[in-house]
Amino acid sequence: MRDIGWIKESVFYHIYPLGAFDCPRDNRGEETAGHRILTLIDWIPHLTDMGVNALYLGPIMESSTHGYDTVDYYKIDSRLGDNNDFKKVVEACHKNGIRVVLDGVFNHVGRGHFAFLDVLKNRENSPYREWIAGLNFGGNNWHNDGLSYECWARAEELVKLNHWCEAVDKHILDAIGMWIDEFDIDGLRLDAADCIERGFFKRLKNFTEQKKSSFWLMGEIIHGDYNIYVNEEMLDAVTNYECWKGIYSSHNDHNYFEINYAMKRQWGQGGLYAGKYLYNFIDNHDVNRIATLLTDEANIYPAYSLLFTMPGIPSIYYGSEWGIKGDKKSGDGDYALRPAIDIKTMKNPDLIDHIKTLIDLRKNLEPLKTGLYEEVQVRNETLVFARVLNDDFVIVALNNTADTKHLSFDYRGQHFDVELPPHGSKLLK
Repeated sequence: MRDIGWIKESVFYHIYPLGAFDCPRDNRGEETAGHRILTLIDWIPHLTDMGVNALYLGPIMESSTHGYDTVDYYKIDSRLGDNNDFKKVVEACHKNGIRVVLDGVFNHVGRGHFAFLDVLKNRENSPYREWIAGLNFGGNNWHNDGLSYECWARAEELVKLNHWCEAVDKHILDAIGMWIDEFDIDGLRLDAADCIERGFFKRLKNFTEQKKSSFWLMGEIIHGDYNIYVNEEMLDAVTNYECWKGIYSSHNDHNYFEINYAMKRQWGQGGLYAGKYLYNFIDNHDVNRIATLLTDEANIYPAYSLLFTMPGIPSIYYGSEWGIKGDKKSGDGDYALRPAIDIKTMKNPDLIDHIKTLIDLRKNLEPLKTGLYEEVQVRNETLVFARVLNDDFVIVALNNTADTKHLSFDYRGQHFDVELPPHGSKLLK
């Protein structure tokens, strides 16, 4: 019997460890090895002070460069540390009431993975030739290997695995079992989930349920019907990219109709995802920082208010609680979104206090965690909605302008007059 009720109470914090802890960009074995993952223990007081109780770590398994080119599913990246270091990190997190979810990059591996290296060496005679999707010994590639294969998004350094091959699934499930048994991790975020053979998710869910009944599975899905993946047989949640776009563009365009439509469509009465807990965010390791996305940076306040009061699971991307910027078009690509951070030097007390207040309200107001979404009043520059749980409700009012807004509306037989400060928000019981 699965027991993932903890997810309804969760506030996530997302760290990209290879960046946050200042790892060299290329893994050169002993030359670049270190114990940098232990730095995470120093972050725990900051997380608990905000009210965070769940941690999603970007890729930590051994890789060649950015973490998404895995070469060994059974050990932590040597730039971050060793497996004993990670045990200490998980123990410290659990001791402080923080669950730990890892990035599972199971759609593809790096060219340094042993199975692919064996295929390069032994070609048709390799016992791993069935592991590689689309393998063609009559083809060629940019590396002049004298063979071709499927890869992720035409990136030949990311070799797609063949999940129709039973040995591939066993290799991965055995690794996941190790991370559960040895480290007691609490869940996985599945990278490029839309590219993976869907039967794998059914096998994965059955496997992890038997290992740990509270284990949570979330997939990276950008487009389409999330119900295809979020169901009793497959995943528990997906990344809610629809609302990510709606949050920042509703503020930039002074058009709250957009995000209201998305939330009502997803979680209103009879909504597509009513009763399901999608993973909400306003930025992450793949998209520009929210402070960069917003045309008026002051709208970061109502943006966070929305993140913590809308249905679903809220997540903060490391550094954005201080309002740092990051633009992937700046010349450094995705690395601009994944910087090293020394939390001792970070300051933005007003934004931190705002986030702490929102987290505290969410934890103490049950409708914000499990209630339906109900539209109350929608204008281009202001939005009023309710989170409704049986006879209990919380009203949320938002203002995306630099002007004070006076709102007047009726809800459930009551009349409300509300004054919203510039870029402000209010919650009403």
